[in-house]
Amino acid sequence: MSNLAVWSRPAWNTDRWLRDFFGPAAAADWFKPVTSGFNPAAEIVKDGDDAVVRLELPGVDVEKDVNVEVDRGRLVIHGEHRDEHAEETDGRTLREIRYGSFRRSFQLPAHVTGEAITASYDAGVLSVRVTGAYAGTQAQRIEISK
Repeated sequence: MSNLAVWSRPAWNTDRWLRDFFGPAAAADWFKPVTSGFNPAAEIVKDGDDAVVRLELPGVDVEKDVNVEVDRGRLVIHGEHRDEHAEETDGRTLREIRYGSFRRSFQLPAHVTGEAITASYDAGVLSVRVTGAYAGTQAQRIEISK
């Protein structure tokens, strides 16, 4: 006897089909606001003796909603990605864009002060330059005597 599976088409159930195709979240849950906050992607790049911290902040009004601070030896970037279109919807909206408050914090070298930090925003990317972050941090080889 062969292995033969009989398949019959189930009655059309949109909610079940969406759950099976897209994952475990019920289709009704897609229309609820996203509960997890916005957490922007970040990278730190060495540029000579400087460190450049970049955060992806597309659609964020950085002048109104973002703060860059030095607090107890840490570079702290915090703010909010606001949903300006929330009141325009009729309650049936698929949301994949995350909104909410965010906070990113990076340890600074002891010799860095607030005067060594500049920030700029272009094309949805916040760039924070920490001048001299890597100055004097080159490894020095120590000879071992016998």
